[in-house]
Amino acid sequence: MTNLNCPFCLIAKRADENVREVFRDDKAVAFFPIEPAVLGHILVIPHRHVSSVWDLSEEEAEHIGLLISRMSRVIVETVNSEGLNIIQSNGKVATQSIAHVHFHLVPRWSDDGLGRIWPPKTNYSEQAKDETWDALRDACTGIHL
Repeated sequence: MTNLNCPFCLIAKRADENVREVFRDDKAVAFFPIEPAVLGHILVIPHRHVSSVWDLSEEEAEHIGLLISRMSRVIVETVNSEGLNIIQSNGKVATQSIAHVHFHLVPRWSDDGLGRIWPPKTNYSEQAKDETWDALRDACTGIHL
């Protein structure tokens, strides 16, 4: 499925001549974003238009997971980064700006200026943590891989 109003679908269809592709196969594309956070930052997208990570088929998720692992190694070795963030957001509240599932692979250095991605401290009660833990654990009882 393709959404012709989606810029990432246009990239998947090779309809954006300005894209700096790094890798392409029959299921996914890896490319430089228009404004990379740092040099070496790439995006990985599936060809099929899906909005959220939970909308990927199992086959797509497996393929993209393997591609992310391999591309991460390529990035770290090529740009000699000290680390790498894999960032994936779902929904506007999570800062997803394009409604086509995508994964940011962002190489990191101690002086890159990007800052922290997590709050330095949270203040959840042990009861709230236990209730959430119980709910998640219960919801996972039907999952079989």
